[in-house]
Amino acid sequence: MNREDRRSVSREYFSENRLAEHHFRSFNDFLGRGMQEVVDEKETIETDIGDKEGQEPVHVELGDVRVVTPRVREADGSEELLYPQEARLRNITYSAPVFMEMSIVRGGEDEPEAVVDTTETKVGRMPIMIGSQKCNIDGFNDDELIEIGEDPVDPGGYFVVNGSERVLMTSEDLAPNKILAEHDEQYGDDIQVAKTFSQRRGYRALVLCERNREGLLEVSFPSVSGSIDFVTLVRALGLESDEEIVHRVSDDPEIVKFMLENLEEAEVQSEEGAVEELGKRVASGQGKNYQLKRANYVIDRYLLPHLHEDGVEEEDVRINKAYYLCRMAEACFELALDRREADDKDHYANKRLKVSGDLMRDLFRTALNKLARDVKYQLERANMRNRQLTVTTVVRSDVLTERLEHPIATGNWVGGRSGVSQLVDRTDYMGVLSHLRRLRSPLSRSQPHFEARDLHATQWGRICPSETPEGPNCGLVKNFAQAMELSQNIEDDRELKRELASMGVEGIPGIEGVDRTTADD
Repeated sequence: MNREDRRSVSREYFSENRLAEHHFRSFNDFLGRGMQEVVDEKETIETDIGDKEGQEPVHVELGDVRVVTPRVREADGSEELLYPQEARLRNITYSAPVFMEMSIVRGGEDEPEAVVDTTETKVGRMPIMIGSQKCNIDGFNDDELIEIGEDPVDPGGYFVVNGSERVLMTSEDLAPNKILAEHDEQYGDDIQVAKTFSQRRGYRALVLCERNREGLLEVSFPSVSGSIDFVTLVRALGLESDEEIVHRVSDDPEIVKFMLENLEEAEVQSEEGAVEELGKRVASGQGKNYQLKRANYVIDRYLLPHLHEDGVEEEDVRINKAYYLCRMAEACFELALDRREADDKDHYANKRLKVSGDLMRDLFRTALNKLARDVKYQLERANMRNRQLTVTTVVRSDVLTERLEHPIATGNWVGGRSGVSQLVDRTDYMGVLSHLRRLRSPLSRSQPHFEARDLHATQWGRICPSETPEGPNCGLVKNFAQAMELSQNIEDDRELKRELASMGVEGIPGIEGVDRTTADD
């Protein structure tokens, strides 16, 4: 391809505003699908009304959620359409009202349910991205933009909060729900570790399967102090017999030998004994019934939460968790026998990017939880004072609004992250484009992290090899390559697997009767 051809391809590629396209696609998907999914996860708001005798229980059911286009409420009470330039000049937030269907329901359990009040009410305001599908200037031509004071070549992709232009930084992180095997950095090649960041509905749990110097496997996960013997844990999950545990890990003779050592050292031989042993660890000093209840709660809630699926029986979920742990154990043994190399954390196949829509989904989830707690409090207070329970009187819209606007205004995000939202660099036009296509790593700036800062071969065509700051941020703050396209919404990998199988790809886990359905996900 000669220079003129390259120029025409480049001109065609950038003829549409594609430089902030990843922000638009992600945020539009959040408005169209992500918000409703978060509301559906929440589904109901439970209350303590009905705990006392003689009272009917009350709960709130959440329905459809929708966002309109940005509006501003004037001093006389009227609402007018708001344009970005007006928001900048008046130092106000370019945000749109959010409406949600809510129903207050009396009854439940033994009592027949009766809907007290159903209405669509305004629950708060959502900051809207400039240029997204809900933006008031979406679809305007150059003349119309100039008429309302907008720059026709402005790329959009940022928010206006209290008059300031804020861009959400694309965040780079290790891929969730994927097994990564490596040697322990602290102790060298003696100890092998298989880890996975299990993520579901905003909750992220690090699960580690470690092979220690004695060759014994131990598993650690949140809410359990220290580590638990691997065999004890898989028995608690429903894999009881020695033969089944060994078969699920591997049929390789050398790995079987390693597993037999683990089985000899096992403290318990039955599922009941394993659950009891786990109960002693998670609730020591408590009664036996409480220990069993707590042990079951911990393995259902905190161990590999990404394997939970709506409508799947708890027993099936537990077995899938046991199979997944066996796959992690196999990865440790393969690493010890040099059958595989340690996974490279800096390889781009092991990374995932959180764009504007993903970050807003995390924010909306915490904001909705805060709103739910406030609605619960308001309902209980109104009931105590014998007032009529109506949706409009128990919803305070400023609760959600504050939780959505404040993090964008300050950059302090949920999960203790800071610097997620930044003031748009308006030094020049190229500065704006560069800022919209910037990418940040969660690693600490004060640590060396030499390998993470290095240019990796898999960044070819994805990350710019030269545009990175000097000093402490070098290699941790990067920029997308010029013609980079970001794939999104590949959340349900079953569809992708079926597509690959239809093309003739063989040996895909979970397709055409392959044994370990969830193991290699």
